[in-house]
Amino acid sequence: MKLTAIFIFGFLCLCCSSQSQAQQLMTLDEAITIGLKNNYNILMAKNQEAAAAVDYQYAFGAFLPTINGSASKTWSTESVSQKYSNGNKVERNGAKSGQTALSANLNWTLFDGLKVFATKDKLKAIEEAGTLTVKNQVVNTIAQIIQSYYNIVQQKEQLASIAEQMSISEERVKIAKNEFTSGLGSKIDLLQAQVDLNSQKAAYLQQQTLIEESKASLNQLIAISVDNEYSVSDSIPVDTSLNYISIKQVALANNPGLLLAKKNIDISQLALKEVQRSRLPTISFNSSYAFSSNNSEAGFFLLNQTRGLNYGFSASVPIFQGFLHNQQAKNAQLNIAYSQLSLQNQQSLVSVELRNAYKSYEYYIKAIRLAEENLTVAEENVNVNLAAFQQGQVSSLEVKEAQQSLAEARFTLISARYNAKLAETNLLMLKGDIVKSAE
Repeated sequence: MKLTAIFIFGFLCLCCSSQSQAQQLMTLDEAITIGLKNNYNILMAKNQEAAAAVDYQYAFGAFLPTINGSASKTWSTESVSQKYSNGNKVERNGAKSGQTALSANLNWTLFDGLKVFATKDKLKAIEEAGTLTVKNQVVNTIAQIIQSYYNIVQQKEQLASIAEQMSISEERVKIAKNEFTSGLGSKIDLLQAQVDLNSQKAAYLQQQTLIEESKASLNQLIAISVDNEYSVSDSIPVDTSLNYISIKQVALANNPGLLLAKKNIDISQLALKEVQRSRLPTISFNSSYAFSSNNSEAGFFLLNQTRGLNYGFSASVPIFQGFLHNQQAKNAQLNIAYSQLSLQNQQSLVSVELRNAYKSYEYYIKAIRLAEENLTVAEENVNVNLAAFQQGQVSSLEVKEAQQSLAEARFTLISARYNAKLAETNLLMLKGDIVKSAE
């Protein structure tokens, strides 16, 4: 039996097992679509973005006047004893009186040193920072989904590899049993082949458990039920055409983390502008309308009503406020310096991560080619040893060693493809266009 046929047989058995459980295939694009809709970190970032958008949406309110109204009604009961200069006297017990007051006040800031414009610009920058935060979270989440999804794929490939080993061991058991029955082989070979087969069956069960655990992790990431069952694709595609120079140029211009760091500098500078403009005079227009009515059963006036409109302008100049403006200005300048350092640090981190990710990417691309060549040799070696074992030319131990070499070669290839995919994903994430690549 050719080893390729054995692997295909084992893989078909694995596929049939998945189909028998009626598991629906989930593609990477579907997982990303679900994750972008449900992921909790993305939803929380969008919530903050919406809050910032609301603040900016109502920023025009600072240009409008404020109007406040007030109303009051009071009652009182009094005992009155009054004696006038003409000798008249008034004595009242339990005299009732009431007072009604209504007023409306308008205050309109006409000039505040243009601070309101700086505040409006800052709110706009905060809204843009919220958008960048969402994009940054989306990019990171998509990268996590890709890594998690292809981790399941590699676990599935490892399961197929174990199934292949089981098929080889079953062939060994069959040959050893025939040899032992015919008197040409030893029982030791038969027992060793059976032990190896049982070990591989146990590994197969353990690998199935790892796949279920990996699926549960992906389910949590895309916010669906952890018990949701599905199958994944059968291979890990790797883009071998990525170029370091072009990726670095785009990353330093479009990396969401860098863009967010730059936007934080803008926000800090606008905060300083707010403080600086708060030192200037404020001019306001004020107006109010008031109505007052007093009635009493005793006293000089039984009814007293007033109503009227007043208006005017007011100006205020901050002369001394306990060095509050100086304190705020220095803190704002320190925030600018901190934001600039944060940007430089982020640029350094992105450069290092890009370089390391590309080095890993280059290494694993080469490792894939070597592993593919080694796998071809290992497959042929197992085929030769199985044929020789059937003819009694080699021992069971030699077949087992060839079998282990095949398992290691296939594991190396699967791991190299997965790690190359991780490096590719990291490069695209740092580049900032992983969303486009995922689509």
